[in-house]
Amino acid sequence: MSRIPEAFGRRKALIPYVTVGYPRPETALELVPRLEEWGADMVELGIPFSDPLADGATIQEASFMALGQGTTPARCLEVAARLRERVSLPLVFMTYYNPVLSYGLEGFCREAARAGVDGLIIPDLPHEEGVELEAAGERHGVDLVYLLSPNSSAERMQAVGRHSRGFIYLVSLTGVTGARRELPPELESFVGRVRQSATLPLAVGFGISTPEQTARAAEVADGVIVGSRLIQLIREDDGYAAAGEFIRGLRRALG
Repeated sequence: MSRIPEAFGRRKALIPYVTVGYPRPETALELVPRLEEWGADMVELGIPFSDPLADGATIQEASFMALGQGTTPARCLEVAARLRERVSLPLVFMTYYNPVLSYGLEGFCREAARAGVDGLIIPDLPHEEGVELEAAGERHGVDLVYLLSPNSSAERMQAVGRHSRGFIYLVSLTGVTGARRELPPELESFVGRVRQSATLPLAVGFGISTPEQTARAAEVADGVIVGSRLIQLIREDDGYAAAGEFIRGLRRALG
């Protein structure tokens, strides 16, 4: 059974993202337990892919470096299994459809469940094409999380509300991932429109990089996803001191 509901059960969820294999093969194994200690409620483990269309320059670079160091879906499954022995928070893979399809939908979900992974986020998989993966995930207790953007229609919001499991990933802006100086002014109205048809928790990602942005997103959403700024910090400081200060600051902003 998925652990994802636990992340949203007691407070606003803080959900950091790390690319497996970046900047070193062992980084995720060292960092994720610390993220839990610093106040994270769930962690996204990025499986690197050669054509990450939804990602900005920071995560693209991280993916390319991780691939160059031999990071594969099989290696990511191994890392997840080792992390599951050390952390209790939910673990969610974020990747693209091609690596999962190449591995085999049924086999990937089965091995993800064995490794203790609770969900999958696949930005390039629309719900209209996700029926097979949804079914495989349901058989093995792995939630398939769909995304919505500010330009999603009311019909799509309703459909994603029916098909998504665990939570719904709200893309705060049109475009790719990456730290931004400010969030779009229509964020609140976007989240409000999704609320009208969704019963699952809503987590906002893309562009969030400061405590102030985190607090603003959390006023209307159930969780906040932070990736690019954390990736920058772990590249700049291999001892994770800057990353720890950053994550603890976001936790304080969430209350």
